[in-house]
Amino acid sequence: MSNLRIGVPSKGRLSELAGDLLKQAGLSFRRQERSLFARVGEMPIDITFLRTDDIPVLCAEGAIDMGLTGSDLVAESQADVLTRLALGVGRCKLALCVPDDSPIASPSQLAGKRVATSFPNVTRQYLAQHKADAHLVDLGGSVEIMITLGVADAIVDLVETGSTLAANRLRVLTEIGKYESILIQNKARRESELADRVVRRLEGVVIARSWSLLEYNLPRNKLAEAEKITPGFNSPTVNSLEDPAWCAVRVMVRRGEVIEVMEKLEVLGAHAILETQINNCRL
Repeated sequence: MSNLRIGVPSKGRLSELAGDLLKQAGLSFRRQERSLFARVGEMPIDITFLRTDDIPVLCAEGAIDMGLTGSDLVAESQADVLTRLALGVGRCKLALCVPDDSPIASPSQLAGKRVATSFPNVTRQYLAQHKADAHLVDLGGSVEIMITLGVADAIVDLVETGSTLAANRLRVLTEIGKYESILIQNKARRESELADRVVRRLEGVVIARSWSLLEYNLPRNKLAEAEKITPGFNSPTVNSLEDPAWCAVRVMVRRGEVIEVMEKLEVLGAHAILETQINNCRL
């Protein structure tokens, strides 16, 4: 029986993220220069390096069994695939944008206007919902300058920080959708047990990136108050110290909350507060 085939982007930021994620999950491989294939050492899995926007279609067609790509590309390609896991990286939003001085105040006012985008299918569906029959200008890149060039009256494009919009004197009229990098699977679910193992391994890495391990020493009479600040995933681990008036606490804390939690613990009287990064976990 042939190996499980996983498609990953051949280049770009997502290629690096995908490679790091797979290797952290124990799916190590070495890509030879310009090679389109690599073999995972620990499991019967082949890695195939593809264009990011081809991965949804190739997965739907069965050329690969699973793939790491953007949910925006899945939506645009209308590929009939299973979404197995959100990877927690590559987050962005697709927005309908107009010039700062444009009188357009709603999507319905784009009827008869020109809209430039790299996402014609998603844009067409969205405008149809607002009964706006616009002329779509389908482009492969540099969408944000099309208004300046006189090609379009509005654009639909991915927005991350908004700095590019500001540089081109554009404003967000409305947000169409939020997207991120995801793991997809062909609906035939070939080699389903192995595929589920891959999902579980990647899930362990994704979850771990959302948490940190926090350790601190605390007067035992403050423990009840500290547990309100750091309740942990289920509950904290509490160990006795040589001084019976003190205890050591070990607990998982959401990474985005660590600094604020450390400040609260310090005010409470905690000492030796340490944060440790979690590389992998099973919850």
